[in-house]
Amino acid sequence: MIWSEIRNAYPHQWLIVEALAAHTTSEKRRELDRMAIIEQCENGNEVLRRYRELHKQYPLREFYFVHTDRNELLMLRSAADNSPPGRGKGWVRP
Repeated sequence: MIWSEIRNAYPHQWLIVEALAAHTTSEKRRELDRMAIIEQCENGNEVLRRYRELHKQYPLREFYFVHTDRNELLMLRSAADNSPPGRGKGWVRP
C-alpha cells in the first residue's frame, strides 16, 4: 500500500508498518514507496513497545511506527547513525 491508501483505510490510527519498497534521497530522506500494515495500536506507548519488540525479534526488517494523521510520511537520517535502513535507530521523523 502507499501512504495515501493507508491514511484512507486507517484514519486517526497508530500503526506499525514495514517498508516493502523504499529509497533514500540525496537529502538523506527515507521515502517509503510501498508498505505493509503489520499492526494497529491503541496509543503511542503501545506502538513504541510493539515496535521495539518487533525490531528486536526481526532486526533485519525495516519497521516504522507512524500515525495516520500525518499528511506526508518521510524519515530523516540521523547525522550520528551510519547503519543501513531497518538495521539501526538512525531514521527519525521530522
